Amino acid sequence: MKAKKKWYDYLWIFSLTYLILGFVNILFAWLGLICFALPLIISIGWGNKAYCNKFCGRGQLFSILGGHFGLSRKKDMPKWMKSKYFRYGFLVFFFAMFFLMLWNTYLVFVGDRPLGQKVKLLWTFKVPWHWAYHGTLFSDGVAQFAFGFYSVMLTSTILGFVTIILFKPRSWCVYCPMGTMTQLICKAKNVTKLQNAEE
Repeated sequence: MKAKKKWYDYLWIFSLTYLILGFVNILFAWLGLICFALPLIISIGWGNKAYCNKFCGRGQLFSILGGHFGLSRKKDMPKWMKSKYFRYGFLVFFFAMFFLMLWNTYLVFVGDRPLGQKVKLLWTFKVPWHWAYHGTLFSDGVAQFAFGFYSVMLTSTILGFVTIILFKPRSWCVYCPMGTMTQLICKAKNVTKLQNAEE
């Protein structure tokens, strides 16, 4: 008997809608901050990975594409991709790119750089995205952040999609930077709880 679906089983719709909205109006990219904030709030507040296990719409989307639509080869990932060295290394690299994006946003905010209406895929390829920007009442820096953040989200989605094709449907979750970071937070929180309990 199939388990009854819960509301959070449909959060993949949010992830898919987010990607589509970024094609229509780049300012919708700001909604992606929800996907950054919630995992941190849950892991810091409750000390668990409930976001990854239940609420991650991207993970659900990959499960549907890889499992239901059969786009996955369903092979095991190589051991080096599961290693903590790769996961932590990718986390550091990912956040280095994220902070570089924030720096570029700052330069636009202060007027040292013009707004770049491009999406940077895989941190390398600059793709024109001018049709998705219709102006804003705010500083160009607001739009620059949106272009940069959408670049991060689209790049990680592409990496995840390639990973599910090559390996199992939710292989991206193994080295997802947010998953790695929340795991570190949970470990630290649980160690602190244990120390407090011993005292």
